[in-house]
Amino acid sequence: MSLSKELEQLSASLEGTLLYDDLHKTLYSTDASVYRIRPKAVAVPKTIEDISKLIKFAAKHQISITPRTAGTSLAGQTVGDGIVVDVSKNFTKILNFDAIKKTVTVQPGVIRDELNLFLKPHGVFFGPNTSTTNRCMIGGMVGNNSSGTTSIRYGVTRDKIVEIKGLLSDGSEVVFNELTSAEFIEKTKGDTLENKIYKSLYDELSVKATQDEIIKEFPKPEIHRRNTGYAVDILLKSDLFGGTEPTINVGKLLCGSEGTLAFTTEITLKVDDLPPANNIMVVAHYHSIQESLESVVVAMKHHLYTCEMIDDTILDCTKTSREHIKNRFFLVGEPKAIMMFEVASNDAQDAENQANALVADLEKNNFGYALVKIYGADIEKVNELRKAGLGLLGSIVGDDKAADSIEDTAVELSDLPAYIAEFSAMMLRHGQGAIYYAHAGAGELHLRPVLNLKKTSDLKLFRTIATDVAILVKKYRGSLSGEHGDGIVRGEFIPYMIGETNYELLKRIKLAFDPNSVLNIGKIVNALKMDENHRVISGRVEPDIKTFQDFSDSLGILRAAEKCNGSGDCRKLPSAGGAMCPSYRATKNEKETTRARANALREYLTYSEKENKFDQKELYEVFELCVSCKACASECPSNVDVATLKAEFLYQYQKANGFSTRNKIFAHNAKLNKMGSLFPSITNFISNQSLVKKSMGIAPERQVPLLAKKTFKKWYENHKPQQNNFPNGQVYLFNDEFTNYYDVNIGIDAFELLTKLGYEVVVVDHEESGRTYLSKGFLEEAKKIANANVNIFKDLISAKAPLIGIEPSAILTFRDEYLRLADDKESAEKVAQSAFTIEEFFKKEIIDGKIKSDSFSEEKKEIKIHGHCHQKSLSSVEATFAMLNLPANNMVTIYNSGCCGMAGSFGYEKEHYQVSMQMGEDTLFPKVRATAQNVKIAAAGTSCRHQIFDGTNREAQHPVSILRSSLK
Repeated sequence: MSLSKELEQLSASLEGTLLYDDLHKTLYSTDASVYRIRPKAVAVPKTIEDISKLIKFAAKHQISITPRTAGTSLAGQTVGDGIVVDVSKNFTKILNFDAIKKTVTVQPGVIRDELNLFLKPHGVFFGPNTSTTNRCMIGGMVGNNSSGTTSIRYGVTRDKIVEIKGLLSDGSEVVFNELTSAEFIEKTKGDTLENKIYKSLYDELSVKATQDEIIKEFPKPEIHRRNTGYAVDILLKSDLFGGTEPTINVGKLLCGSEGTLAFTTEITLKVDDLPPANNIMVVAHYHSIQESLESVVVAMKHHLYTCEMIDDTILDCTKTSREHIKNRFFLVGEPKAIMMFEVASNDAQDAENQANALVADLEKNNFGYALVKIYGADIEKVNELRKAGLGLLGSIVGDDKAADSIEDTAVELSDLPAYIAEFSAMMLRHGQGAIYYAHAGAGELHLRPVLNLKKTSDLKLFRTIATDVAILVKKYRGSLSGEHGDGIVRGEFIPYMIGETNYELLKRIKLAFDPNSVLNIGKIVNALKMDENHRVISGRVEPDIKTFQDFSDSLGILRAAEKCNGSGDCRKLPSAGGAMCPSYRATKNEKETTRARANALREYLTYSEKENKFDQKELYEVFELCVSCKACASECPSNVDVATLKAEFLYQYQKANGFSTRNKIFAHNAKLNKMGSLFPSITNFISNQSLVKKSMGIAPERQVPLLAKKTFKKWYENHKPQQNNFPNGQVYLFNDEFTNYYDVNIGIDAFELLTKLGYEVVVVDHEESGRTYLSKGFLEEAKKIANANVNIFKDLISAKAPLIGIEPSAILTFRDEYLRLADDKESAEKVAQSAFTIEEFFKKEIIDGKIKSDSFSEEKKEIKIHGHCHQKSLSSVEATFAMLNLPANNMVTIYNSGCCGMAGSFGYEKEHYQVSMQMGEDTLFPKVRATAQNVKIAAAGTSCRHQIFDGTNREAQHPVSILRSSLK
């Protein structure tokens, strides 16, 4: 029987899902590393029994099982050519919390930050704190023995292991926990695989020569961030093997084993008391990397909670990041490197004294040209900038990328300056610079050479540098992997790092656990070659992809997709804030992530043999639930703008496969409304008939938006300003297609509000925004509109007479899509600089003192703001806050809400209705339902207001209408 038939039978036996279509094999062929290995299938199990069946199937067919949670591994741990088993969707329960013992039991798919949200009311937390905490999962942290920023105070994941439940390579269940020596020896008796494992460990580690070899060759015991091979040196601490500790826990051996010894299904962890309430961060600025590292030895004499470093390459990347440019507020000048030292205390004055003592000590030793103290919520902003480091490196334009061949070395803290000096000299010999960031206080830096792995010469350098660094790390008895694991990229070097004798020991231990060679083959022992199976093939001729939009800012659409390095920021949940990615949040499917869309596009544009490489049903499937919210354009640290990629894909795909009738109707909405507005009552009646909605594929639960009795354009023609006295000057109001036909009352409110505040409001004849065409991939029509509008406004508007818009998705096309579509780039840029949302305009005028609170009533109003996704990405909801906060007694807050889920026509489409409503349920709907009836809800987006009504039966108003009602 063929494997596909066998997989079909296996699928029928599982409660979960088994996927072996081309798309899912593509999506799971990569993680956050440089590697690409296509699996034979992807499993999303629902039960432990499912996992057991998968393991037994793999053993029968001699294929590998690769466990996977968030897929943020940097060394290739979660890619394999067998079955990738994704537990991130269904194994997400927090099973038990013991307040007395201070332990918590979780399934492997629990996100680290979600766990700490659960633990915080109990006054405890799980300490290890990686840069990926808002999406990385406990199973992955155990697999890698993760540590992060807090390890100098709270230790690493291995330190927290109390118990691990899992499945062995024969599918049998097992529990690893703390045992006395006698209990351990008792476990060696019997014929089960578990018994054989204990017997093998006992026989191997009882030998004095073996113990001596481990102590001699493994990294220095002072280095607590260490992941080289299996942690057999930890087991030697037991009195069973000559140590002093009365107990032994084989679960600690599993921690850092990358799923090669057992498949973890349940983890019990020790937790710590919450950190002190008062913390202060001292950010030291340096003229050189070497100076920054030398200062760490001085700083670590203080009672630090974190000690982190970022170099100028990453800091420079933040200059072009929409999300992180605001987090640069603390920087002084252009430092070559910064160190972030954090002190903490339950007493505020004590924390201040600690910070002052640290500053004084650094100044005494002439370290740092600027020492800035950061307090309160600003500390988290600085931390967010640091956390984004890896993702930000993906935003580097072109094929030269920060390669992760040597990014995880750790040495003893006292060796760090000398080690880095030798490392820097070595890199100079190779004609290379490097990127430095991460955990200086723990003796670990994430060092990355900048290489173009599409070039054969740089691929060779990838190995050469890795080899030379391994030699250097060994010289200092350091660990080649501090926290990211061995995986593929470092697995080859384990024999050198710990010696051949110890490596043979690891092979025997692997054999004892996995005699049938099933569990994550090619990692740690018998590792795959580190310079093979890459995402990109060195020396190949890159495909020349012709696009309708201008992707020159990324050197083409393929490189725009390649900016995604797999860091998985798009998998964060609503509790992490932001809006990315609403379709993933609604479905919890990897296929609906920003990462999946970029990876799929990269794959098919690179490897497809079709003349039109976009003509792929798999691409249509992966882009289908993208709502073009543009959250990824700002929240993805690599600036992967999937909405723009989707528009190009839809255009190219539909060129080959045709434009559907429904898409034509939605795209040409403004033209149809122009005709329908001649008889609006008849149009409204017909368009909302069930048969009409059914024929158009519109969800029966939706009401098609109603045309106004009179368009805003007609209203304006009858209400043009007659006076000439406008003390605040002139503005051009963009009469978008939604305001003109549907939301005429909002257009009137805007006109009256601005007029009464002393502005001459001018509405000229212009084209619609083109938003509906963009959303459906009608790029030729969108381009004509962009060219026309740029030509109309290029000589009209200016900083003194700007163009302002009511509907965010319409006005912001001038600042976004028009720049890719317009033929006259110079004029498009000029127009973009003078195009603002009406909220942005108000904020500026308030700051300039032209609009004052005394123009408004002092009536008390409480207002909650839901921001439109395009506002959040391309503008700022804070502008709405400033505008609505102007009246003296307004109490304004911003909902921490994601995407509403309507997304133009998306939420009206029958097949998308349920997922649209689920997007709303993720954050927005519950917040609206919890809002008192007397509180006004502000929402600038027309789609948002309709979705809020459909989901909660609450009326939301445009901020303009709310402010208009407060005018005296």
